[in-house]
Amino acid sequence: MTKGGQLKTVTVAVLVALLWMTGKAGAAQCGSTAAGFEAWKRQFADEARARGVSASTLAALMATSYASATIAADRNQGSMHLSLDQFLARRGGSAIAARGHALKQSNAALLASIQQRYGVPPGPLLAIWGMETGFGRSRGNQNTLSAVATLAYDCRRTAYFTEQLNAALTLIDRGILSAGTRGSMHGEVGHTQFLPKNILSYGTGSLDTAAGALTSTANFLKAHGWRAGAGYQPGEANFAAIQAWNAAPVYQRAIAIIGRQIDGG
Repeated sequence: MTKGGQLKTVTVAVLVALLWMTGKAGAAQCGSTAAGFEAWKRQFADEARARGVSASTLAALMATSYASATIAADRNQGSMHLSLDQFLARRGGSAIAARGHALKQSNAALLASIQQRYGVPPGPLLAIWGMETGFGRSRGNQNTLSAVATLAYDCRRTAYFTEQLNAALTLIDRGILSAGTRGSMHGEVGHTQFLPKNILSYGTGSLDTAAGALTSTANFLKAHGWRAGAGYQPGEANFAAIQAWNAAPVYQRAIAIIGRQIDGG
């Protein structure tokens, strides 16, 4: 074969290889519509199977639907851009503080045991509980696995929600979540709205009970540097743990304010 013929053969081989790799990568590519979701699930399931995820859990993954409502919610988080006063008014900050103060009295023994073990006082725990679900009244009705799978496929935060999806599959394998578990739009579950990865890392009991959720939340805060007896207002030592709970500055300040109102009365 001539030198030119050899070069032509090599070039064709490289192009074929590139086309093959592009096709392989395309099956796992993120997307912004439902169009590629089924192909993406098949590729993700193949990868999860290789990591040892059970056949029944993979069947649950393959049965998920593209969660259009989750995508709509993810694109519209306008309340996090409000002023602090506007945010507190919209989320019912004064009502959360009042209800939290009453629950502090009626759950005194539980909250005292949590504070003794984790160093977290009742105020911020009750503020988070009230802010997240209205003290358990509104825990969401979105299929958790569909929500997390959709967000792992979506291009906006693929890496972050791929970790959440892997955690969700592990939790289903362990029987902690099920294919039918329902929660909020982004895959949060329970009274204080834990994402799957945080359930794996910090869950200490059933998040569907107030005791389990509050204990798990205190465990999360302690793991993120909470120090017993230190303050939790902006600029104080424990405010960083509240920041770890939620990335929105207005949410963080609201929790600090409501928590102080609960602890101070």
